[in-house]
Amino acid sequence: MAALGWLTPRRRSATARSVLAGEASAEAARKSSQDAQPPELAVEEPQFPVLGDDKAAAFFDLDNTVMQGAALFHFGRGLYKRKFFETRDLAKFAWQQAWFRLAGVEDPEHMQEARDSALSIVQGHRVAELKSIGEEIYDEYMAERIWPGTRALAQAHLDAGQKVWLVTAAPVEIAQVIARRLGLTGALGTVAESVDGVYTGKLVGEPLHGPAKAEAVRALAAAEGLDLSRCAAYSDSHNDIPMLSLVGHPYAINPDTKLRKHARNLDWRLRDYRTGRKAAKVGIPAAAGVGAVAGVTAAAIAISRRRR
Repeated sequence: MAALGWLTPRRRSATARSVLAGEASAEAARKSSQDAQPPELAVEEPQFPVLGDDKAAAFFDLDNTVMQGAALFHFGRGLYKRKFFETRDLAKFAWQQAWFRLAGVEDPEHMQEARDSALSIVQGHRVAELKSIGEEIYDEYMAERIWPGTRALAQAHLDAGQKVWLVTAAPVEIAQVIARRLGLTGALGTVAESVDGVYTGKLVGEPLHGPAKAEAVRALAAAEGLDLSRCAAYSDSHNDIPMLSLVGHPYAINPDTKLRKHARNLDWRLRDYRTGRKAAKVGIPAAAGVGAVAGVTAAAIAISRRRR
């Protein structure tokens, strides 16, 4: 049962205020150490975000950047709890989520399977119903998994008077719930087709992933009259290099191996809010990762059989 701890909500380990206080304290310590250097070695960074710059905005990836894990998987957990699908589908969700958490990177095949599963599950349901359920699922499974460090970065842009957008392959309804609950400006996400307010089980176009994110940011910047050279973008995945490359202030947050290397080569800023143990999971050998995933899946199947 312990192997399925991710199926049940966990308590927050710290309040939002205490986390923000910790972030501020760490930043003060960093600046203090710079001030202690000889004048010729001290490097003073320009103020960023720039207060009152209405031509600038910030664009944040969601999965593993703003939130631990994948929003779509957490949403699936909430739908399972509400009996949107049967226990025999639980093993598939267990496998997909465990892989994502252990590997720490987006695998196109697993993400596609997750999207296909989600589309088949919501087919025939009303959009309004899923939006309402999304609010409940956010409280149950997502709120406690927001990275406090990334949340503080987003808040800094808001405090500077800038707009902040989520840009994610997750369904736009989920993304909009998360953006609203975090006090952000809005969200760009994958759009599922609906007719007369009912999901058809198909997508409108393709998932908002990789180059599609960059195109969405470019289009939004044009509509909002933004100067992309003054904007910032944040992501954990090398799949988002096209989006990060669009802006003047790219950040690698909890980066996967490929993005970390790319960011270092281009002198992009990096932030890693994972604990040492979680960060180490990115480099887990394939055999170890598969073994752990198999354990989670086996436990899920065992639970399924006991409930029949």
